[in-house]
Amino acid sequence: MTENTRELAIVSLYPKDMNIYGDTGNVKTIALRARLYGYEPRIYKYNVGDAWPEHVDLVLGGGGQDKGQAAISDDLFARSQKIHELAQAGVPMLLICGLYQLFGEYFETNEGVRLPGINVLGVHTVGQDTRMIGNLVEHNAQCGTIVGYENHSGQTFVHDDGTEPWAEVKADGTGNNGVDHTEGARKYNVIGTYMHGSVLPKNPQLADLLIRKAAEHRYGNFEPISTVEQAEELNRLNAMAKAAAQVAASRPR
Repeated sequence: MTENTRELAIVSLYPKDMNIYGDTGNVKTIALRARLYGYEPRIYKYNVGDAWPEHVDLVLGGGGQDKGQAAISDDLFARSQKIHELAQAGVPMLLICGLYQLFGEYFETNEGVRLPGINVLGVHTVGQDTRMIGNLVEHNAQCGTIVGYENHSGQTFVHDDGTEPWAEVKADGTGNNGVDHTEGARKYNVIGTYMHGSVLPKNPQLADLLIRKAAEHRYGNFEPISTVEQAEELNRLNAMAKAAAQVAASRPR
């Protein structure tokens, strides 16, 4: 790394245990687009027992099954103070499905067993028998239309403590809980969502929001520097993402 290299330190959180429905694609999308904007991504794959990176500009976490959540729970709690400090400092984070739930207050299973979360986001989740599954279109004030794929049986409810719903959904039986037409949650620059897919390749506007927030955290501003070739590649990727999102949005649940 040269003296003038603009690095972004990106943590892929528990990729061994929390990575279903292609959530690793989110990490790859961030790395590719950051380079095309003139930043050098340094990816840290953080798994249970690993050393925590000295510097963190962005955190990306995927979804996982119940056994995956159980496998990381103790380690996540051991890192919770550091994660809270990063969140309060404005570090952007994108947490998908299982990690979205664990970043909340608690998850209560169908059997009534309550699993505590690290409470970065003011949400709680209660298990139900019916799964919410299928392609999903939502609207966010910052990113516009977002297309993803949800598959979860937990109903998540947002509290009024500085945490706000991330997006709106129109259809009943979808989103956070199938009732209140919300999807995901946000506090500080931490975003929790049920959007698999992976979500970022089809939604470059969300990827760019995360990159911008990461650069602002590290350097105080976001100043993309792209060659003509890099700009053309960004345009090509954006066109592909738009086409993929349109196909996904048109498919029935």
